[in-house]
Amino acid sequence: MEPPEIFDRAARRRRRDRAAPDYAAHDFLRAAMLDGIAERLASVKRDFVDVLDLGCFGGTFGAPPGTHVTRIDAGAAFAAQAGGIQADEDCLPVAAESFDLVISAGVLDSVNDVPGALAQIRRALRPDGLFLAAFVGGTSLATLRAAFRDAEADRPAARFHPMIDVRSAGDLLVRAGFALPVADSETLVVRYANLFGLIGDLRGMAGNNVLNGRVPLTRRTLAAAAAAFADRADPDGRVADRFDLIFLTGWAPSPDQPKPARRGSATASLASALGR
Repeated sequence: MEPPEIFDRAARRRRRDRAAPDYAAHDFLRAAMLDGIAERLASVKRDFVDVLDLGCFGGTFGAPPGTHVTRIDAGAAFAAQAGGIQADEDCLPVAAESFDLVISAGVLDSVNDVPGALAQIRRALRPDGLFLAAFVGGTSLATLRAAFRDAEADRPAARFHPMIDVRSAGDLLVRAGFALPVADSETLVVRYANLFGLIGDLRGMAGNNVLNGRVPLTRRTLAAAAAAFADRADPDGRVADRFDLIFLTGWAPSPDQPKPARRGSATASLASALGR
């Protein structure tokens, strides 16, 4: 029996199509993710030939020179802009061991089957292939969440996606079979004049609510949330909210990779090393 899906796939595709024409005006989160991915990629001293840009948006990821890039996005408009393929991240239309490098920025937080997507990504990598990803997770949008809790204290509605934290992200990499898994995070704080600026950015980056069973937002609720959001303003009248960017690094297993030492194989004790 298939588990129930958290996200409405059709609504997610529509939101991405709606965001595509003006996405460049709201892409600061993905730009920060791509910067972080580029930094991590720069430390890898090897060449890549075939690259998959998974969740490509408009195709702004600059792949290393000399590589062939395949771009996939769940939205038809983004896929068309990037000259890529439309497909969901947990239903990849690619052959096993097709890529040396897979990058994914800004989409895994709204994928129904994240463990399945990660397993398919690992399958798509050749031995010793690299996976680099980033997405919004952790305790992101704490201020916005609190404002809506105040506005809907009597009848709270499901308006926010569940978030994956760093520890869970690392566990997911291990579960998917990646070698040398690393999960870490960076925090980006953004300040807004009002609630509507933040909501506008979320819509513009296709980051608004696509939960199954979501409840329409009424004017009364929106007005109450806007007032609660404004109550949290700094002395200059602006309200800060945070985005936790979760970064993943993993390698497809290969016999040539370094292996951790077998437990109990040390030849000297820690106490001796510390001079005790």
